[in-house]
Amino acid sequence: MSNQENTARLLPDVAVHAQPHLAGALDWVGMADIQVPVLFDAGDGEVQRASARVGAFVNLNQPDKRGIHMSRLYLQVEQALSTRTLTADSLHALLRGFLDSHKGLADRACLSIHFEHLVRRPALRSAHSGWRAYPVCIEASLTGQDFLLEFGTEVIYSSTCPASAALSRQLIQDQFAHDFDADEPIERAAVLAWLGSEQGIVATPHAQRSVARLRIRPVAGAGFDLIRLVDRVEHALGTPVQTAVKREDEQAFALANGGNLMFCEDAARRIQRALDADDLLSDFHIRVEHQESLHPHDAVAYASKGVEGGYGSTS
Repeated sequence: MSNQENTARLLPDVAVHAQPHLAGALDWVGMADIQVPVLFDAGDGEVQRASARVGAFVNLNQPDKRGIHMSRLYLQVEQALSTRTLTADSLHALLRGFLDSHKGLADRACLSIHFEHLVRRPALRSAHSGWRAYPVCIEASLTGQDFLLEFGTEVIYSSTCPASAALSRQLIQDQFAHDFDADEPIERAAVLAWLGSEQGIVATPHAQRSVARLRIRPVAGAGFDLIRLVDRVEHALGTPVQTAVKREDEQAFALANGGNLMFCEDAARRIQRALDADDLLSDFHIRVEHQESLHPHDAVAYASKGVEGGYGSTS
């Protein structure tokens, strides 16, 4: 036997030694923020490689066992996620591998994956386009034969306050009444010039960057169709943030804001209606956050599909 083989054989493993005075089962044990590349198809057939942070865990249901085999989890994560495109089946197999490698120690496994996926989005009017990075969160768990998969992302959009818009219109009316004598005839050209001046538009409604955070449970076999989900939500809102912007695009964005005045409640209901109509979703949870420009606090609304045993909290 070589010195190298003898050294390897004699490496100590203190984890096998129980500590009876510290006995107890543990809900989850594993690793967070494992850095690994993942391969992801957002639904357009183009697989992108992204830098992800992964959490991998199993429970420790044997009170007298000191620890789990973390290296086994790490090696399985690295092999599975860096070489195969993410699918429900591949994640199910990975979690099954976690449990198979911890027989006698664990009967539950879970996994979380966080990364960003780039999607090219066209401008509103011009021929330009640009990239948008959508955060992706995938969470999966396996308990016996019960496999649960959740998928999340965020949509950023603009929200213009309906109340502020109404108050601004009133001030514009007041200014018009002040600038034009009711007893004098009004020429169309003068009104047009007034409407195009800063003097005429004396008030504008407040708007803010807003975020819709989405968690969904796809039906079996639906996969991770990020682009379809984002398109559906952005269409429902009408004012998603833009990438490449020329003047004609900015004007079109202003028009979209004017045509989609909304409180946070309105935005949540728009998304709720859009997702309710999606047969590929078994459940969903929505958190809408309007990052107010009027207040130092945010306006927030929640909505869900409301299935039994599904989402419904403000977590």
